[in-house]
Amino acid sequence: MDHIIAQIADRLTVRKEQIETTLQLLDEGNTVPFIARYRKEMTKGLDEEQIRMIQEEFTYQKNLEKRKEDVLRLIEQQGKLDDEIRRNVMACVKLSEVEDIYRPYQQKRKTRATEATRKGLVPLADALLQQKEESVEKFASTFLNDEVSSIQDALQGAMDIIAERVSDDANIRRKIKKELFISGKLVTKEKKDHEDQKHVYQMYYDYEEKLTRVASHRWMAVDRAEKEKVISVSFVYDKEGIIDWSVQRFIRFKKQYAKTYIEKAVQDGLKRLAFPSVEKEVRNEFMEKAHEQSIEVFSLNLERLLLQPAMKQKRVLGFDPAYRTGCKLAVLDIAGNMEHIAVIYPHPPVGKKQEAESVLLKLIKDYHIDLIAIGNGTASRESEAFVAQVIQKYHLDVAYTIVSEAGASVYSASDLARSEFPDLQVEQRSAISIGRRLQDPLSELIKIDPQAIGVGQYQHDLPVARLKERLDFTVEKAVNLVGVNVNTASVSLLQHVAGLKSTSAKAIVSYREEYGPFTSRKELKKVPKIGAKTYEQAIGFLRVEHGSEMLDRTGIHPESYDLAYKILQHLQLSLDDMGSEHALEILKTVSCEQLCSLLEADVYTVQDILDVIALPLRDYRDRFDAPILRSDILDIKDLHIGDQLEGVVRNVVDFGAFVDIGLHDDGLIHISKMRKHRIHHPSEVVNVGDIVTVWVHHIDLEKEKVQLTLLNPHKS
Repeated sequence: MDHIIAQIADRLTVRKEQIETTLQLLDEGNTVPFIARYRKEMTKGLDEEQIRMIQEEFTYQKNLEKRKEDVLRLIEQQGKLDDEIRRNVMACVKLSEVEDIYRPYQQKRKTRATEATRKGLVPLADALLQQKEESVEKFASTFLNDEVSSIQDALQGAMDIIAERVSDDANIRRKIKKELFISGKLVTKEKKDHEDQKHVYQMYYDYEEKLTRVASHRWMAVDRAEKEKVISVSFVYDKEGIIDWSVQRFIRFKKQYAKTYIEKAVQDGLKRLAFPSVEKEVRNEFMEKAHEQSIEVFSLNLERLLLQPAMKQKRVLGFDPAYRTGCKLAVLDIAGNMEHIAVIYPHPPVGKKQEAESVLLKLIKDYHIDLIAIGNGTASRESEAFVAQVIQKYHLDVAYTIVSEAGASVYSASDLARSEFPDLQVEQRSAISIGRRLQDPLSELIKIDPQAIGVGQYQHDLPVARLKERLDFTVEKAVNLVGVNVNTASVSLLQHVAGLKSTSAKAIVSYREEYGPFTSRKELKKVPKIGAKTYEQAIGFLRVEHGSEMLDRTGIHPESYDLAYKILQHLQLSLDDMGSEHALEILKTVSCEQLCSLLEADVYTVQDILDVIALPLRDYRDRFDAPILRSDILDIKDLHIGDQLEGVVRNVVDFGAFVDIGLHDDGLIHISKMRKHRIHHPSEVVNVGDIVTVWVHHIDLEKEKVQLTLLNPHKS
């Protein structure tokens, strides 16, 4: 255990004590959000991501240790374990390295070598390698039988056995891997009669790059292009040098009676077995890294999407655009309750524009609409133009914004949507979802499978289980960073609160429906399925608005209420003073360290309480940019190189970021146009939801594509 913790500490650059404490807390059944928020004094301030990495790394290292034990035991059962093998196995730092050592001792499927072994040709193979017999052919003749009909068959069988030993040799496999990483190149060529009519993969029709320099998104693109039979893929490296080196390993003596046979067997073992096998392993290794990178990007984008600021106290009109079937409109009150549903046909083929204008105008006025949320799907920009014209024509005090509707159709057709709105059509539910995404993105997006939200790259090529695991963690992290109003939250939202599951979330909603709104956090102890441990883990993330206890509305955990009251008393403040100018002035003079010493409390908890006293009802999401609200449209024909615009980042990928500047398609900021100096990834500069100032770098009117830059072209 100690050496595993030491390895993790070295890899993650955290102290051993922090890892030991974190593992102990996890082992006791504490959740990651709870540890990160309410056990900072024990972990010395580790955040959710660090705790997750410790948990994953510890699991990997435990599995590695277990596999080492299994491999040593299996080799020992064969009577082949010696000190060198034991040392080599124990020195492995990756599961793949352990498997390379175990490879020669594995029970193999039927191969040419296993068939030769079954025919009794192992002694002949050994004799060839040891070069004991001056007449190879004469010795081979002694192995003839019903299944081995000729000397050539016997020698071929022996060479097959040697070839497999070559392929299984851990040193040779390491040599191939090393050569691939040092000088290997990825080479792709266009295949004849492929179906890439739109030339999506054109850059890979004749492409070559050093393996270690191929970016993650290019590995993903190459992999997909190969699967779609557009290109062939190969690795180029010094195979001849490896063959020469390997031959020398197997020809150990000056007498070289069997040299020709050994050389032939070594070449066969490398070309037929080892090279393809190791290349596949190396490619899998690069693809695994590419998958992890894509999952990380997806996770980061999802987190920022979920943490978009809520547009509170706004009456919203959800607008789901369409052509033939009409645009569906949903009027939502400030709490997101649906008040009215309508459908208009402003676009061809129906084209009832005047009637649509009258309906839209009446809804805006009758329901005092503040904002219009337009989905970004089919007919989005045409609908935007229509809405903007109505606003301008009637001088309306209303704004609109484009909202991503990714996954809205998935939600609208789900059992959850049917239970919420059983009498509505799928498209009508979609309009409600689009509107709610503007009012409270987290509460609405939480209802959708994260994989359907679509803020990643090559997400359909990613390992499903690993992607789901990472995105579920991201959702849980986001929900607990924001906190949940226990009296309004849905089951979908509650089940992501630390410590709660589907059953306990349903129990909370059932209790609320039967007994009315919760009036205090303590009341949750009465809910079935909420035991002491569940209550401890969840309660700090559950808010009780308008209850009898002011602190129940904050992120302070009930276990720290006594300390909070002592701090307020020491500062001569009341609960009513929290968040006031008076409190802020007093807090400017407070020493957190002195308070800790005086009250015998830890610095992390005291600082958290002081932060709440300063801003008791602050929403974590307020630190991020609010959506851009518009009242007029932008046409690509009006753009010029160098024009300055404001846009919202819709997606971040390895090679850049896509920005909504009000055109039909998002503009692209390539990674090279983000900073004057080189950066490793666009996420160092921008995140999903960021409002950015950009300049037009290139316009392609034919393809209606715009390239953008974050670098002001008017500055030298």
